[in-house]
Amino acid sequence: MSRPAPRPLSAIVRELTAALAPASTLARAQQVWEHAAGPAIAAAAVPTAERDGVLTVTCQAAVWAQELDLMATELIARLNAALASDSIRELRCRTG
Repeated sequence: MSRPAPRPLSAIVRELTAALAPASTLARAQQVWEHAAGPAIAAAAVPTAERDGVLTVTCQAAVWAQELDLMATELIARLNAALASDSIRELRCRTG
């Protein structure tokens, strides 16, 4: 029975980090949401779905949904900057 050749620890850590990183755009958006949106918005709204670049955010109240609609362009820019990609192109807000 032969053993595999030794590998550098840095290569193993890199592989594990890549494997544990969130794969979906929704998971990545949820991960950076508080940083991108700010603590007040993050306490009142959360990303709940993503499809074809459209991020759905569920808000605690209609007033928050309206506020986020008004801030959509800025929030999309912040999210895409935090994600280091242009994967979010539209924000849809709903209450729930």
